[in-house]
Amino acid sequence: MKNFKIAKDITTAETLPATFYSSQEVFDELKEKVFLTSWHWIGDMATLVPLTQSVYPLVLSEKYLDEPILIVRDKEDQLHCVSNVCTHRGNIVVHHPGKQKNLTCMYHGRRFNMDGTFKAMPEFEKAKDFPRACDDLHRFSVKTWFNHLFVNLKPNFDFSKISDVLTERVGFLPVQNFKFDQTLSKDYIVNCHWALYCDNYLEGFHIPFVHEDLNAALDYGSYTTEVYEYVNLQIGISSGGEEIFTLPNGHPDYGKSVAAYYYWVFPNMMFNFYPWGLSVNMVHPLSMNKTKVQFLTYIYDESKLNAGAGALLDKVEREDEFVVEGVHKGLKSRFYTTGRFSPTREKGVHHFHSLLAKHLH
Repeated sequence: MKNFKIAKDITTAETLPATFYSSQEVFDELKEKVFLTSWHWIGDMATLVPLTQSVYPLVLSEKYLDEPILIVRDKEDQLHCVSNVCTHRGNIVVHHPGKQKNLTCMYHGRRFNMDGTFKAMPEFEKAKDFPRACDDLHRFSVKTWFNHLFVNLKPNFDFSKISDVLTERVGFLPVQNFKFDQTLSKDYIVNCHWALYCDNYLEGFHIPFVHEDLNAALDYGSYTTEVYEYVNLQIGISSGGEEIFTLPNGHPDYGKSVAAYYYWVFPNMMFNFYPWGLSVNMVHPLSMNKTKVQFLTYIYDESKLNAGAGALLDKVEREDEFVVEGVHKGLKSRFYTTGRFSPTREKGVHHFHSLLAKHLH
């Protein structure tokens, strides 16, 4: 597979080439080298495991990683994330969320403790060297930020590199009190490579050209991007008269009229904070040409819901879809190879491309 290189100096760097987005080999390699080793937001405690001795089975990155996992909140209120695959013959252990005191595979009765350790198995009295460590359910990393849950199958960086960045600017908000609203949440199917959707999100450069309403709410001249190791942040400043955050003394942006904080977390997560609450966007690869984008809405102040930068999210999404689907088609041209970055407006895209190239080495 071709090695991709992105120059550190954005003023001379070129974007990832069109072949990155059109190669099945690269698409499959990203699964193992990027998604397998990255953190994944899976939801909030109140939605998934609201009580002690409760379980929540899910398939992580369905249609791509396709990994069955199980979130467990035990009677001591400890969180666990384990494989949802029985270590006897590979059957799914838990099929439905709810209250449970232990984990039992329905196929042959193998039982596990709530932390995934082996407990008992019928008809194995004569088995030698049994049980072994590999008879426990495989354990995965699970971390919380406020009441939000993140898991990692094979970590290659510490979760604090995400949580510390989020906390710095939005940690003053009572995030644990934000309420998930299923009625305002929505899935979109976009006919493009998943990374193109992220490319578009990571720059405000297109806002004046693509999003008339959003551009009216934001002061484009004050729009900034801050880059961290695995996170970058775009800060939207109100153009005046819009809903803004009431920032506490000592806040990095105290005195500024901040209308929105747009966090992107490598490789496919977006956390958009508005005065009304939070919109979580998850970008799920389905194939090289198809992506599912989830918009999950958490309400803090419903009275501010339809004002400012956080209004008309569906309209903005449709406008973005039109653009990224056009790029996906355009990249198939025989006469396009690679592009350049705007040094002032595309720092976030440059950061993303640099991380992808680094992980594919």
